Amino acid sequence: MNQVTTSGKTTEEAIQSALDMLKVSRDQAEIRIIDEGRKGVLGIFGAKRAVVQASRKKTPVEQAEQYLAGMIAQMGIDAKITSLVKGRNLSFEIHSDQAARLIGKRGQTLNALEYLVQLTLNHLETRYVHVELDAEGYRQKRKEALKQLAERMADKAVATGSRAALEPMPSFERKIVHAALQRRKDIKTFSNGKEPHRHVVIEPATERMQAH
Repeated sequence: MNQVTTSGKTTEEAIQSALDMLKVSRDQAEIRIIDEGRKGVLGIFGAKRAVVQASRKKTPVEQAEQYLAGMIAQMGIDAKITSLVKGRNLSFEIHSDQAARLIGKRGQTLNALEYLVQLTLNHLETRYVHVELDAEGYRQKRKEALKQLAERMADKAVATGSRAALEPMPSFERKIVHAALQRRKDIKTFSNGKEPHRHVVIEPATERMQAH
């Protein structure tokens, strides 16, 4: 139940009745007074009950989800969104037959949507919330693909004795590559370039490590 219309002898009584029905506090609801009512003669004759309409305010998470759903709808894509909140971490999972369009090349569209939702949510929230957007399990698949790519490129760098530069990636993907190779003693990794062209470089351990 997100909206109710109630009546009472006074507007305050009507409002309280609405809050009780919605099971929210006053600051969690939007109140619209439809009729202030009147006491009538001697408080009895001609009395008219006050009428109010109350609706539950959307939480910042709900507003962010609504914003995301709106962007997806503007793309002409039919999708279902589920959300999960863990402390200051919020994840949205998008389910759609057109997930490929939402993901884009190497996740570029998904990353852009995630960035916009992040900005929107943290504009609404008083504390910082980290947002992660996924579509049909793409993030995990991409993570595994990056790990495999990192190993292949590391092997190539060792075999050829020269550096191997990966494609530009967002910072969280570069971290996956660095983490995947951190236990290897035969290579070193560092990030090079400026955003949005910053990328991971893998070099044999015998090469001189350049500054990050």
